[in-house]
Order: sequence, then structure tokens, then C-alpha cells
Amino acid sequence: MDKDFKMTATTLFGLEGVLAKELKDLGAQDIKEGIRSVTFRGDKGFMYKANIALRTAVRVLKPIKTCKIYDEEDLYEAIQKIKWENYLETEGTFAIGAVVNSKNFTSNSHYISLKSKDAIADYFRHKYSKRPNVDLDYPDLKIHIHIHKEWLTVSLDSSGDSLHKRGYRTATNIAPINEVLAAGMVLLSGYTGEENFIDPMCGSGTILIEAAMIANNIPANINRKLFAFENWKDYDEELYFIIQDSLLKKIRSSHFKIMGFDKAPSAVQKAQANVENANLDEFIGVHHVNFFNSKKEVFGNTTIIFNPPYGERLNIDTEEFYKKIGDTLKHNYPGSMAWLITSDTDALKAVGLRTSKRIALKNGDLNCKFVKYELYEGTRKFKERKTDEEE
Repeated sequence: MDKDFKMTATTLFGLEGVLAKELKDLGAQDIKEGIRSVTFRGDKGFMYKANIALRTAVRVLKPIKTCKIYDEEDLYEAIQKIKWENYLETEGTFAIGAVVNSKNFTSNSHYISLKSKDAIADYFRHKYSKRPNVDLDYPDLKIHIHIHKEWLTVSLDSSGDSLHKRGYRTATNIAPINEVLAAGMVLLSGYTGEENFIDPMCGSGTILIEAAMIANNIPANINRKLFAFENWKDYDEELYFIIQDSLLKKIRSSHFKIMGFDKAPSAVQKAQANVENANLDEFIGVHHVNFFNSKKEVFGNTTIIFNPPYGERLNIDTEEFYKKIGDTLKHNYPGSMAWLITSDTDALKAVGLRTSKRIALKNGDLNCKFVKYELYEGTRKFKERKTDEEE
């Protein structure tokens, strides 16, 4: 029986609570939210499960040493004290990433990475007269150095490539939305697959694909070719396939419509290609439609989520554009919950609808608001009066 150990899942700003809930639902223990990260406990099988299933994690780290350090010499000594042969062969390869947030260290994270690399290389040279090589592209072991104030944490990166690289997206438009952010937005909206879903400006289809995976309970990284832990010395392939099979057995079928529109034929083609890569073409329809000329053609409750152009990306009159968004939603999409993300908070005022929720997120380097509009069938008063009569 594998022992439980502490892990850290990193995420994007604003998605910490969503990630914590995902971990709880998967069965993690001792969950604590941080800034762009969530710590938790689980065993080796859970680490595999977290990598395959988490939608809002960027990577899953396994800490192997935590201690106090005050300068570069302390860092070197601390790293030298780790029994590196437990994790890495002399013929193996490694890469190091570092994040530094400490007044004690004026050197940049690149220098900290180099100092850490020297410590590992010297450890092997002194003990075995040979050392593993650095390979930044395909290392056998990815090591993460985190210095916060006087605390050093050395972790093994169990994910490898960022977990937003799901493996389905081959075709993209300008500034495509990150898969982790797209999944986070869908989860923040409360969408579960029990109603219709529309992305009316779908671009290359990322939000649609993440919504369909949520609706059908398909693990986020089921299309991934490789996780870093598959190169670890203690990798248990049989356990990995047991975990993968147990997740696949939980897939369900949602029978509600999931639709994407885009006015650009090239975007529609790219979205369709990505949907096919994700093996979701039976669940998602992508149509060549200008949202401003569209209306709600599905019956019943509908979640609308979209990432309209920001002024930073496309040369448009944002105020006029956002006013048209508001008018189209108000007149043509009754009985819907509409969410949109934007960094252009001034243009949001032009939508002309009252927001019922505003959530701060980041899209790349841009500070954004993810806002919700409730679009009732008829007037709100009528809806409330009807509900009272039904009771």
C-alpha cells in the first residue's frame, strides 16, 4: 500500500477554489488553497489520477525537501543533501525550473536554476565520478525549485508539459484561450451538462471542447501522450492503467445540445478539426453563424459562455461591439445564463445589462472580469409571480 504524501497543484489566478473543489471531488485529503496553487495529500495512484483528471491544474508537484535557507550557499548545500540517485540515473537527464520570491535572493530565477543544477551535477560527480546531463526539452526528471521568503521547497514535477496541453488542439486562431482557463470558466458557471450550451464566438473551439468533456465526465488529459511521472524510477505502469480505466468507466453521455458559432469560416474549420481530434464530434456542433444575426433556437435552459474580442486583439470599436452583444442577448436569448470574459472593463458598461456576478481572472497577462448576465423568459416580475402561483 503506497503511503500518502503532500502534493501541490498549480493553477491560474482566480481558479484556486475551483481546483480545490475538483481535488475534493476526486478524493484528495488535507486540501489547502494558496495563491495560484492548492496543496493536498494523496498516494502515488492519486498523483496519476490528478494528472489525468484535473481540469484546472497547470501541473502537479511532489515536494521532496522543504527547509529554511538564507543565501545561495545554503541553497547549494540543501540540494546536495538530497539522495538524488533515488530519482535519477547517472545516464539520465534532468531540467530545473525555479520561482523566487524572497528579499534574501537578489539573483534571478535563471541563476537559482543554474546553482541548483551545479549542486546536483556535483553530487553525482563526487559520488559516482559521472553526472547526468541537462535536457531542457525531454528530461527524465523535471525539478521545481521554489523559494518563498526563507523557505526552499524542492519538488519533482509529475506532469512535465503544462497540463493545459491536452493533446487535442492542433489548429488555433489569434490569441486562443488557454484550456485550463476555459475549463475553469465552465466550472465557475455551474454548467454540468444538464442543459444546452452555446459559445457564440467560438474561435478554435476550446471552450466548447472543455464544456463537452465536463458534460460527459471525460478526463481532461485522456488524450495526453506522456506525463513526466512515466519516466520516474518508481513508475508503476499497472497502477497507471488501473487508475485510467477507473476514470474511463465514469464517463457518461449528456444528451443536451453543445453548439459553437463563428462568423469566420476559417475559425469554424479549425474548431471542427479540434473537436474531431478530441473525439467529441458526436456531442458538439460548430456552425458558420454571425452571433449578431442569431437567436436562441434550442428549448429550455441554456448556458452561454464566450470570449469576445478585446481591444488588445482585434481592431474593433469595442463600445459598439459590446452594445451589440448586450442587445443580441437581451432580445434573442431568453431563458439563458450568459457569461463572458474580457479585459476591457470600460466596454463592459456598453453591454447595457446588469451583471449578477463578477469574478476576477487573468487571461495570460491581462487582468479580466468574468461576468454573468441572467436572461429571463419574459420579465423577471412575471417569472417570480408565476413561480408563486405554482407554489
